[in-house]
Amino acid sequence: MKVLLVAEYREGKLLGSVNELLGFAESLTAETGVFLVGKKDNLPKFSGRLYLADVDKHRDYNPDGHKALLLQAVEKEQPDLIVFSHSSYGWDLAPRLAFALKTCQISEVVAVEGNSFVVPACNSKLRRQVKSLSAKTVLTLQVGAFQASETGGEPTVIDINVEAAPRISFTGYEAAVGGGVDLTKASVIVSAGRGIGKPENVAMIAGLAAALKGEYGASRPVVDAEWVEHNRQVGTTGQSVAPKLYVACGISGAIQHLAGMKKSEFIVAINTDRDAPIGEVADVLVVADLKQFVPVLTEKLKAL
Repeated sequence: MKVLLVAEYREGKLLGSVNELLGFAESLTAETGVFLVGKKDNLPKFSGRLYLADVDKHRDYNPDGHKALLLQAVEKEQPDLIVFSHSSYGWDLAPRLAFALKTCQISEVVAVEGNSFVVPACNSKLRRQVKSLSAKTVLTLQVGAFQASETGGEPTVIDINVEAAPRISFTGYEAAVGGGVDLTKASVIVSAGRGIGKPENVAMIAGLAAALKGEYGASRPVVDAEWVEHNRQVGTTGQSVAPKLYVACGISGAIQHLAGMKKSEFIVAINTDRDAPIGEVADVLVVADLKQFVPVLTEKLKAL
């Protein structure tokens, strides 16, 4: 099997997400090529072919230009899989490429089982297996789903270029408006999941966070339900955090949430389901009703 990985370059830097793509290819023991619009002094470390376009000319992103460059790389490489990160870059470019190739696209892949790709369903409560029926397949991989790998080595660089005038001009980035709490600076985070049951129980989670001299956060379902403001969301569509202590309360462990907190030094999960996915990354799993356990723990901590 041959795979072509689509690396990303932003504001003069190669993004680390390429290492997760390399980890995916490694798990398939696939022959690997990489596509990048970037610079020769900042390349991914692997042994294989690297199709490189100059970022000064083609900019960090331009849908028409980058699609044309990628089609050129696909023509040269003839891969079975063309693989993007499930990022804003991948969301936009992957379907454009799949349409141009008249081929199948499978989005937000979290695992591979045999000849099938596993993707989340029903707000990540379920997973389904999807099999491609086309000769080539375009994939996007959920951030954090595959172990990052930096195989080492020096790629063989193949320069590519297109002269077509783009219809869209890239002008730069606009920083998100700041506001609310910055969870990335917290050494202790206690997060609320759907398992807290009702919005009134957010105060219970905030109380435990205060007793631990930390901040409280939340999973996406809690934020979507408007129980907690978005600036406290942890996960791929919220903040990525790495505190000394992370306490997950009533969080099942969807891959999007795990990707945003799995680098925490120590993880405690409180859940009634001993088989919840969060248990796979937790250092301690407390199988209990959090509505009973958390108030008792909070009072004990206050008494210290």
